[in-house]
Amino acid sequence: MASHGLDAAYVTRPVSIAYLTGVRVEPYERLLALAVRPDRATLILPAIERENAERAKTDAEIVSWRDGEDAYDLVGQALEGAARLGVEKEHMTLAVADALRERLHMREMLDVAPEIRRLRRTKSPVELEKLAHAAAITDAATDEILSRLHGGQTELEVALAIGASIGAASGTLAFETIVLSGSNSALPHGHPTGQQLREGDLVLLDFGAAHQGYCADTTRVAVVGAPTARQREIHGLVLAAHDAAIGAVRAGATTGEVDSAARKVIEAAGLGDRFFHRTGHGLGLEPHEDPSLDPGSKTVLEVGMVFTVEPGIYIPGWGGVRIEDDVVVEADGCRLLTTSDRSLRVVRNS
Repeated sequence: MASHGLDAAYVTRPVSIAYLTGVRVEPYERLLALAVRPDRATLILPAIERENAERAKTDAEIVSWRDGEDAYDLVGQALEGAARLGVEKEHMTLAVADALRERLHMREMLDVAPEIRRLRRTKSPVELEKLAHAAAITDAATDEILSRLHGGQTELEVALAIGASIGAASGTLAFETIVLSGSNSALPHGHPTGQQLREGDLVLLDFGAAHQGYCADTTRVAVVGAPTARQREIHGLVLAAHDAAIGAVRAGATTGEVDSAARKVIEAAGLGDRFFHRTGHGLGLEPHEDPSLDPGSKTVLEVGMVFTVEPGIYIPGWGGVRIEDDVVVEADGCRLLTTSDRSLRVVRNS
């Protein structure tokens, strides 16, 4: 704020507010905002969330509004006299911008979202502990579910069982669980259905636990009954790409170099066109955040960054294989947070 001559910042993304204050609130259609001045911060939230915010013991002053009241009266008080205002442009609607201009008579709005994302990109030791705990819950659920997986179950039944396993360990789901069998597994972001797992099916499970808001994310693949040579071949190729990417992670490398390490393995096997997504994405308070491991991306890896490594091969009508783990960047390599068995797991038909 000081370097850009801002009088105040008006932060509105719930995840940004959670990061900056420790208060995790989903306001839905109601106004939630953090007004930051050089000498104070004011958290403006719906009255129904006030007790939740007070329990978080934030350093920000908490002010609340009731349904039927004008929340922008509190915004105007918190930002009074701010001629140059920092906002999260990616989260601001034109209606909100107009409301702020009418109340504050400001001259200029500048985007502070990139700076907040930069702050969030490297994790503190406390954040790393929460991420490691989420990964441990995820690993335990992986082992439990795969030990009970069998033909005849539906994709939805398995997805619900994953949620129950995570909940039993005091975790919550980090995102909607993906369970895909047979040809459905060729859909990288498909949704579980009532389709039953049948003999010969590949079964792709992509899920993660969250602990105190911090998210894990893993993908493992099983096969119902004896795997074919082709299934073993594709799984082995994806695992080799996964391991090559893990080996490329270190402080000072770029996100694009990690992506390239995985992509080269799959391209060398003539299946480059079947790996059509990035190699990974950041993890933290969101299951998808910075950095993004896109082909050719130039973000330099720093100690404390956390992201997924998840190459995959998807063949329409046949199925798909993805193997995903969560890693922490260290000075001379990386540390794996998720450690469950990555082999092609063979499960019984019934």
